[in-house]
Amino acid sequence: MERRAFLRAVGSASVVGLAGCIGGRGANTDYDIGMGAKVFRPERFEVTPGTTVTWLNTSKQGHTVTAYGESLPDGAAYFASGGFDSEAAAREAWGSGTEGTLFEGQSYEHTFETRGEFPYFCIPHESMGMVGTIVVTDDPSTEE
Repeated sequence: MERRAFLRAVGSASVVGLAGCIGGRGANTDYDIGMGAKVFRPERFEVTPGTTVTWLNTSKQGHTVTAYGESLPDGAAYFASGGFDSEAAAREAWGSGTEGTLFEGQSYEHTFETRGEFPYFCIPHESMGMVGTIVVTDDPSTEE
């Protein structure tokens, strides 16, 4: 094979192979929200009621998915990686032993039944702006 033809083929394959690693959900991924070094991708994700959202730690750093408890819609179930029933419990468990941490390649999922906005954050990276929002609506506009 000619060198240029080989480089074109390898270059195209590399871009396709990386497609699921650099953004949110692609056609061949098994998650909705990726976790980068200090960011959720996408930061805002819209779904219909009854949808299960999956977060995947796509970085080498440990992260959490932790709901802001006081900001959840009335009647909504609390969610946090580690299965905690409140924001205070999640923060305390992480602080005393990093419980609830998702390491590279690990995922967490939650089914959203109640309409509204669900703000959440990563405990160790909250101060660096690692926050996101799930919007549960009858007419989602999030592009996949």
